[in-house]
Amino acid sequence: MRCAAGMALVWFAATLPAQTANPAAPAGQSPPAASQSQPTGKTTPAAASNPAPSEEAKQPHTRDRRRAAKLYLAASKLFVDRKFEEAMKDFEQAAALDPANADYRLAALVARGHAVTALIQDAAKDRLLGNEAAARAALEHARGLDPANPEISQHLEELADDAVRSQPQPLYEQGGSQLAGPLQLEPTPGLHSFHMHQNGEQIITQVLRAYGLTAMLDTSVHPLLTRFDVDDANFEEAAHALNLTTNTFFVPLDAHRVLVAADTSTNRSQYLRQSAETVYLSGMSDDEVNEVLLVAKDVFALPQASRLPGEHAIALRAPTRTLEAFNATLQSLLEGRSQVLLDVRLIQVAHMSTRDTGGQLPQGISAFNVYAEEQSILNANASLVQQIISSGLAAPNDPLAILGILMASGQVSSPLLSSGFALFGGGITQSALELGTANINLNLNTSDSRELDQFQLRLGDGEKGTLKLGEKYPIQTASYSSTPGGLSNIPGLTSAGNSGSLSSLLSSLTRAAPNIPMVEYQDLGLTLTVTPKALRSDDVYLDIEMKLDALAGTTVDGNPVLNHREYTGKVTIKAGEATVLAAELDKSQSQAISGTPGLSEIPGLNNVSDKNVQKNYATLVIVMTPHVVRGPQAAGHTAMMRVEKSGP
Repeated sequence: MRCAAGMALVWFAATLPAQTANPAAPAGQSPPAASQSQPTGKTTPAAASNPAPSEEAKQPHTRDRRRAAKLYLAASKLFVDRKFEEAMKDFEQAAALDPANADYRLAALVARGHAVTALIQDAAKDRLLGNEAAARAALEHARGLDPANPEISQHLEELADDAVRSQPQPLYEQGGSQLAGPLQLEPTPGLHSFHMHQNGEQIITQVLRAYGLTAMLDTSVHPLLTRFDVDDANFEEAAHALNLTTNTFFVPLDAHRVLVAADTSTNRSQYLRQSAETVYLSGMSDDEVNEVLLVAKDVFALPQASRLPGEHAIALRAPTRTLEAFNATLQSLLEGRSQVLLDVRLIQVAHMSTRDTGGQLPQGISAFNVYAEEQSILNANASLVQQIISSGLAAPNDPLAILGILMASGQVSSPLLSSGFALFGGGITQSALELGTANINLNLNTSDSRELDQFQLRLGDGEKGTLKLGEKYPIQTASYSSTPGGLSNIPGLTSAGNSGSLSSLLSSLTRAAPNIPMVEYQDLGLTLTVTPKALRSDDVYLDIEMKLDALAGTTVDGNPVLNHREYTGKVTIKAGEATVLAAELDKSQSQAISGTPGLSEIPGLNNVSDKNVQKNYATLVIVMTPHVVRGPQAAGHTAMMRVEKSGP
């Protein structure tokens, strides 16, 4: 058949009337618009929308037309075999050889569209499988075929979004610049041992001098007799032991001098250097900002803590060590909850099949007398019979000819003569049997549909997320009317009067007001509720609730009855792995047999009877894949923090 079609196409191209066209465009480019003349005087759409070419334009050679027709036939075969790019090239080459034929150019555009669609589908499959490199290569290839296609740009942007989401982005970063850091002492390295029993001021001076530091003693340091014994201690160990023994603290004045004062709250607030910091809490509500301010005042004892007016920020002033402890605590509070990105894919598969096969014998038999039926028709149309005889179309003694003329003229019709019949008998008793009609059915109708929806839910640890897919159906729950109350007694209106025109006004005031329905919207379709919890073992716990609501097709007191199905389950899976839920939405099967009573019930013969079989089913598959996008406590516990507070 394809060879025959090719021969016919070549012959048709060779016998085309004279055409005019613009010069052929090079292969791979869209040919210019062409104008084509036809013997009937009609013009093609291209000729109607483009000016006619000049008479000097050269016509395509017959040899080029034949070659273009062969390329068109070969490209059509490639298109059927789903080789769209090869078919597109052949179509474009055929259009270049015969620019006057608009079918070649349109076929090239259709092939390019199919090729781009196939590449986009391949890229979507590679993306689902996690092969982003192959998906990007397929999309770049598709963009080379159709650079102006917006769908390709959208899929490339989705790949870029996936790449950005895969990179870790900490929520809280301490990237603020500092003008200058706190003063740092520079003691000489080394280990020293001390065994002293003397005045506390002397002990402090000698210990600091051993590490190359000069002590400036405050008047609050009491010269009490103290014993100090330390072996092989560095500066940090010796300074900590010295502070505990003498109840003092150190404040650096420069790299080699320190101020020593008694460890009291008054001295600390007086001598310790205060650092100022502004903590911005964007995204928090006013109540949450106030709670953070209370933590700074009550837990960390920061009296100089206040909220900036009109902003979500607090200003702090405290020693550097206290501010560092506050920032670390705030960071752990902000990053304390994990976040889970739940990738949900809904796949709905529906199948519908209707098959009507078999035959049906005649259901009734009609018998009639031929002579009686003939005389009945002739007597009912006596005037027409006389006209036929008088005009000489038929002899008076030829009733069959008269009947034939009546039936052919359309003036007379008989339901008994509308179908075939069988004759038996002879003479006046000749009769006929009308067997009726027999039906043979060979009908098959089947359809399959697949629908894919993809959603992403970003939920906090223990946060409930709900996904609804379907529609809202209105259900009337009640109705009310605003009927006015009793009218006043108005003579001539509510009582007897002389004005008859007021009756219409009275009827308009007293007629019943229309009922106003009260409607409640019911969710129909799928309602999926998921509560994720990120565990320390790199697992994700999912609490799943699924509801399916649909109309049952029946009503009670005018209200529709709903079919409700619900599933509740819990599952623990690894992060990045998928869990699958499958639900059978609908399944129905019906079978009807029509035929001759008795024969249709015999095994083996019922297959010959008319059988109408209908099968419908729909299945919903839900694939959920959790990804932990922020897990500060994914493994182990956070480090404990101690805030030292000195009393008076």
